[in-house]
Amino acid sequence: MFGSNLRVALTEVKAHPSAIMSFFVPASSTALVYTLCAILVTLLLFFIVKLCTHRAQFLRMKRQGLPMPPYNPILGHLPVVINVMSSIPRDSHNQYLPGLLRRAYPYLGPNFYMDTWPFGSPVLFICEPIALHQITQEHSLPKHPDLREFLRPLASGLDIVTMEGQQWKTWRNIFNPGFSLAHLMTLTPLIINETAILCDILKERAEEGKIFAMKSLTDRWTMDIIGNVVLETNLNTQRADNPMVNALKRQIRWLVFGSKLNPWERWHPFRSLVHRYCSQQINSYINADLDRHIANLRLDTNTTSKSIVGLAMQTYLAEDTSRKSIDDTFRVFALSQIKQFLFSGHDTTSSTMCYIFYVLSMNPGIKQRVEEEHNKLLGLTLESKSSRIQEKPHLLNQLPYTTAVLKETMRLYPVASSLRGGEPGFCVRDPEGRSLPTDGFLVWAVSQPLHRDPDYWVRPETFIPDRWLVDPDDPLYPIKGAWRPFEYGPRNCIGQELAMMELKVAMVFVLHMFDVEVAYVQFDLEKPKYPNTVSGERAYQLTLAGPSDGLPCKVKPKQATA
Repeated sequence: MFGSNLRVALTEVKAHPSAIMSFFVPASSTALVYTLCAILVTLLLFFIVKLCTHRAQFLRMKRQGLPMPPYNPILGHLPVVINVMSSIPRDSHNQYLPGLLRRAYPYLGPNFYMDTWPFGSPVLFICEPIALHQITQEHSLPKHPDLREFLRPLASGLDIVTMEGQQWKTWRNIFNPGFSLAHLMTLTPLIINETAILCDILKERAEEGKIFAMKSLTDRWTMDIIGNVVLETNLNTQRADNPMVNALKRQIRWLVFGSKLNPWERWHPFRSLVHRYCSQQINSYINADLDRHIANLRLDTNTTSKSIVGLAMQTYLAEDTSRKSIDDTFRVFALSQIKQFLFSGHDTTSSTMCYIFYVLSMNPGIKQRVEEEHNKLLGLTLESKSSRIQEKPHLLNQLPYTTAVLKETMRLYPVASSLRGGEPGFCVRDPEGRSLPTDGFLVWAVSQPLHRDPDYWVRPETFIPDRWLVDPDDPLYPIKGAWRPFEYGPRNCIGQELAMMELKVAMVFVLHMFDVEVAYVQFDLEKPKYPNTVSGERAYQLTLAGPSDGLPCKVKPKQATA
């Protein structure tokens, strides 16, 4: 009986193939299953077609002699990238990649293409000053959409880092007065006050005698400064947690760039929820401050604000006399700029400050010269240094050796790069006379490999501040355009003068009071990990350009700190 029934069932399935589907899936759901299968097949075919088209383009470029690493017709440059990046720690900054590829394939030259699609946009690396001048000064290429998407959860695509055209010009002009050197000089007492708090905390760390992460302290120091400079608000993060700052840091940790190879990191299901929650906390706090500034402006339109947002309000009203008050347009755009300033204005300066401590710890003779320069110009006591800087802030610009140390630190450890978008018909001319198309590419202006390129620097891996003080006929003298920590052209860093002021003030105070000892050796004994260097450098730069493991340090107070 059973065999007979089975034969009947098989005959029915043969006559009607869909019967087997209806056996497992209700008839009402069969159409949905077929639809889903059709969608998946369509997406797969679309992916295959796009992959073939994409790889064919790069194969044509390779036949044309355009520079690139060894190319796999199916996997593109993924095998090369994975092989090179596997030799360094997973948390290393991606700006190491072009330098590592050039060392692995010396024939590449400073400008070359890379294809990691579908994990990232096709890239044209630009790592030499002539081509960099072309894309930032001769013809300033727009910022790449990947950068805009990276920052969108934070700034909603309305920040002056990624804006373009007239919109960018308008808002850059509105915020420029707050970053002028003349205005920043008036903020010197504020910077000194926050640095004094940092020194008090360092004194406490010295008494404890334990290893600590310097980056955690410098992050809070720069956050308090930028909070006061931008909003005229005391965030007080050096001494206590601030809910808005905590939300901002959490949101920064959840930002993800489009080239992540790990799909879980790239498409985390909770990412959008985290961003929404953090944005609500940040926006609520900043909007309250904006309301305060608007109320003060209404009470007295002739008042002169010391905050960047206050000066921006005044500029906004002055640019169009028909504006009688701050409107919603200003609020929306100002909110985005403020969040961007808080993000970039604290992390980049904090990272550079850490690297200053690092290089001076490794070079005690240079550190002594810096201190002697401070003592000669500003006096032997901490009180004299503080009072002279507050009375005459321009003295900070009369410290040539200190400035040279800053520049040399930024040469070896640049904390930013520029991501531009290529344009149809626009090509970069490389030193060999080749024309490199930019259309469809992420044009990455990377200063890190340029800053260590022996073609442009004598003894590039060595910390030599004197290269910034020699005459132009000296072999050490830097080649024009080869130093680019703040980039050049109209899209250069708006906050570079503020960063230099903060760093100089911190060097004067901290070096007067403490000896900072980098403690990687002891730290690694307690928490070993491998690999833990990049090209032999233990303080390698992390994803956001800070030093690895937050720069573990110990500090000792000097004998005379009066």
